[in-house]
Amino acid sequence: MKQSLKFLPLFSALWFVTAAYAGDKPEFILVIKDHKFQPAQLVIPAGQKVALLVDNQDATSEEFESHELNREKVIPGKTKVKIFIGPLEAGNYPFFGEFHEESAKGMLVVK
Repeated sequence: MKQSLKFLPLFSALWFVTAAYAGDKPEFILVIKDHKFQPAQLVIPAGQKVALLVDNQDATSEEFESHELNREKVIPGKTKVKIFIGPLEAGNYPFFGEFHEESAKGMLVVK
């Protein structure tokens, strides 16, 4: 028992470092409401991996899709999904909702 306890500080330190590293990515919120993305234009930093928290406030599912970002993710109604993006070069990256393409459109502006 004593021998296994001597590794406890090491495991605790590794857990802390892992948790800190996982939480250091900037998070941006994108809301789906009335089959539209809000905001329709979202600015994120260039050269940095970010988390995009997509909050679908509609009762129906929507699919976040972007050919330029190589992302495709269904977000069920009344749920939130985290999508990791980047690092990206500066530029504009369009995205849309596959299930409501006529209204669910947006743009990531990377600066």
